[in-house]
Amino acid sequence: MELDPLLDDRGTRIIVCCGAGGVGKTTTAAALGVRAAERGRRVVVLTIDPARRLAQSMGIDSLDNTPRKVEGIKGSDGGELHAMMLDMKRTFDEIVEAHADAGRARAILENPFYQSLSAGFAGTQEYMAMEKLGQLRARDEWDLIVVDTPPSRSALDFLDAPKRLGSFLDGKFIKLLMAPAKVGGRAGMKFLNVGMSMMTGTLGKLLGGQFLKDVQTFVAAMDTMFGGFRTRADATYKLLQAPGTAFLVVATPERDALREAAYFVERLAAEEMPLAGLVLNRVHGSGAAGLSAERARAAAENLDEGRIVDQGDGKTGERGSPATDSEPSELATAAAPAVSAGSEAAPTATADPAAQHDDASAVRNDDTDATDVDADVRHLTAGLLRLHAERMRVLARERHTRDRFTARHPEVAVAEVAALPGDVHDLAGLRAIGDRLTGGRTPSA
Repeated sequence: MELDPLLDDRGTRIIVCCGAGGVGKTTTAAALGVRAAERGRRVVVLTIDPARRLAQSMGIDSLDNTPRKVEGIKGSDGGELHAMMLDMKRTFDEIVEAHADAGRARAILENPFYQSLSAGFAGTQEYMAMEKLGQLRARDEWDLIVVDTPPSRSALDFLDAPKRLGSFLDGKFIKLLMAPAKVGGRAGMKFLNVGMSMMTGTLGKLLGGQFLKDVQTFVAAMDTMFGGFRTRADATYKLLQAPGTAFLVVATPERDALREAAYFVERLAAEEMPLAGLVLNRVHGSGAAGLSAERARAAAENLDEGRIVDQGDGKTGERGSPATDSEPSELATAAAPAVSAGSEAAPTATADPAAQHDDASAVRNDDTDATDVDADVRHLTAGLLRLHAERMRVLARERHTRDRFTARHPEVAVAEVAALPGDVHDLAGLRAIGDRLTGGRTPSA
């Protein structure tokens, strides 16, 4: 997958990073934002509860619901990067304040049921992320918006949020609660007292009379806003289907993460949403891939047993060891310099008997020291060989998992990101991730 052309394309206005939790969506979104800004785009990254270290990596002590400029971006042609973190409740409050008169807005914001709903109602975070995306796009202040989807139980919650909200607003329970407000006056009170007496009595016992009254008051105050919620949700959903939007599914080369990614790819296709490809994050590699796990384990066993690991040409048949080869093992030959250094330390004997005795003692001591050094080198080399064998086993498992995904979805372009040796803690780290995302040169992991 070629990501630089996607970032450079002025027709690309929204990039949505989605996938299972813990796969690096937030870091990927931030890295794409940095790279796009330094290639001349005016970018805002909308993150959902990022780790503090990620906020600090962008030079910001704290992120909030207001986009903040990231300093240190080496942008060309006016490239800038802004970052923000979704504040679910504040976004909900902004919607109320923008679409209700002052008195009604105050009544809604002070309503206990609204305060509970806006702080943690199921699906509210996903819906508010959609709302905030719509707000950012409407302002037209940035030519690229990079969205990090919420860390939900399922990556599909982000897409389902508008429909779930619509179902909630169109539900029978809400319509019953709205009916008295719509009828109004005495007729409304009569309806409420007669038509809902049994229901309110039962719910009052289950939920508490005051809670039910709060819900009814909230619904009456929000009545005029429900249509707006539904309209904006539908508009944002269509925005996600538009040609200027690109979805990047982020996963790690693990079975569960790629299973979730495959499900999401299929869902995006069903919803006719534009998929740019799969970002396969934290892929492991090795600088000694030519040494197989089997050979590394066999060489480690030979070293532990004091057997010869490397032999010259023509001797492999005599030993019959699976670890031997016409060329020395990359890791096992590390012992050779130390062994040679020990053998060169032996002195030449002299004619003086006393000197010969001293020299013989020195030779014995040198031999003992050389033996100890040789044992240490063998032990260390055997350990390194076992680590290498384990790394090769991880590589084989990741390759098998990736191949299963690509066999199932050969149409999906893939960008592999090599694992970094540590956490990302600054802009340089985000640039390194951006280089890996786009196939640029970086120091090997």
